[in-house]
Amino acid sequence: MSHDDDFELFQQMMGDVKPINHDTAEHKKKHHVSESQLARREAAIWLTEDNPEHLSLDHAEMLKPDDMVEFKRDGVQDGVYRKLRLGKYPIQARLDLHKKSLKEARDELVRFLKQCMKMDIRTVVIAHGRGELSAPPAKMKSFVTTWLMQIKEVQCCHSAQRFHGGTGALYVLLQKSADKKLENRERHQKRLG
Repeated sequence: MSHDDDFELFQQMMGDVKPINHDTAEHKKKHHVSESQLARREAAIWLTEDNPEHLSLDHAEMLKPDDMVEFKRDGVQDGVYRKLRLGKYPIQARLDLHKKSLKEARDELVRFLKQCMKMDIRTVVIAHGRGELSAPPAKMKSFVTTWLMQIKEVQCCHSAQRFHGGTGALYVLLQKSADKKLENRERHQKRLG
């Protein structure tokens, strides 16, 4: 085919195409945060606030014993969350809340998470049990999940794989300490040049 034949073929193919009337791109609409997301953000507490009383013993969104728990804060990468929910991160610490009262569980949970943060431990398993025989069912599971969603240092959590406790336990990923963030930033800057 000659150059003229190519051009003629191109003209035939493009005969019905109309030029675009404007030269600006449409930007995606801004993501709007729902009222429930805003309420969770407002209710979130920092572990450094020494008072676990902020975590309610009176109200939690009630779950069923077999419900899968899924929670991820804005900014957590999908790959990180996927790796957590699949149990691919090494478990650095465990907390067992079986046979505890709600108050004992809340206090132990806060104490445990504070200790993990001090020791730069990021990936933990919290065993709360499925609560099939509790009244109401899954009471501890429901409260632990609600508390974790209210603690700002908790980046995400997900029901564990069967070999780590299944729906009777949670994988929890805690945020990096300031020192670890700086160390990570320096390591990546060295790698990039």
